[in-house]
Amino acid sequence: MLELLAEPMGYEFMRIALATSITVAVTCSILSSFVVLRGWALLGDAISHSVLPGIAIALVLEIPYVVGALIAGVGSSALIGLVESRARIRNDTAIGVVMTGAFATGLILLSWMRPTVDVFHVLFGNPIGVSLNDMLLSAAIGGLVVLSVGMLLKEIVAYTFDPIFSRVIGIPTTLLHYVLMILLSLAIVSALNTVGIILVITLLVTPGATAQIISRNITQMIGVSMLVGVSSAIIGLYLSYYFSISSGGAIAGVATAIFFSVLVVKMLKRRLGLGESQADHG
Repeated sequence: MLELLAEPMGYEFMRIALATSITVAVTCSILSSFVVLRGWALLGDAISHSVLPGIAIALVLEIPYVVGALIAGVGSSALIGLVESRARIRNDTAIGVVMTGAFATGLILLSWMRPTVDVFHVLFGNPIGVSLNDMLLSAAIGGLVVLSVGMLLKEIVAYTFDPIFSRVIGIPTTLLHYVLMILLSLAIVSALNTVGIILVITLLVTPGATAQIISRNITQMIGVSMLVGVSSAIIGLYLSYYFSISSGGAIAGVATAIFFSVLVVKMLKRRLGLGESQADHG
């Protein structure tokens, strides 16, 4: 057993891939709890798709793609709000329009400008191909996101559970909303090389959704979410190594499997009348 765990770590690319995957999992899993509680799963998916045109333009202009992705991500969030208010349509409709339009624009730009980048890896990730510089970038972004959440935790929790009351007591909810959009965009950028644009929503939603099933409070929820995310990254990476399958797909698949496993166990315990606690009644 120890040999199975140790063998992949004998290769530098696997050590870098593991460190990067864990960093990305922590970054996304912390935000995942708030994404789930605020009902932002579709919005997170929209932002992840909307960063593609920003990445394409940044690559062509030879500027850091994190800059292009961040501008596109925050811009798409603002555009969703504008479309929703001006066109008087539902939020999910505005998200669908902006998301598909931005993603289509990104694909058009990539096919027209043809930057020197593997589009498949941008869409689906490839942690095994991550370089040391990419790992350091993910670590820097992850550190910024974690630090920001830590500094604004009380305000974010208040806004998550009751945005109207938060506004009444003086929390700048509009500014906080866009701060969260920036953090989401940064988390998505950090995950580009690991799970890609298509699958990053798994790490932004599934760990938090899993934690919500069994957690009693927000602190526990964040902790369980991080545990699920990190476990998914580690197990998925090992599966990809031994079975020669997509790394990003394996990580996303493991996270989904953990969610349904926890859900089934919870349902069985309720059916059998076991494990009743305050969490089940409150």
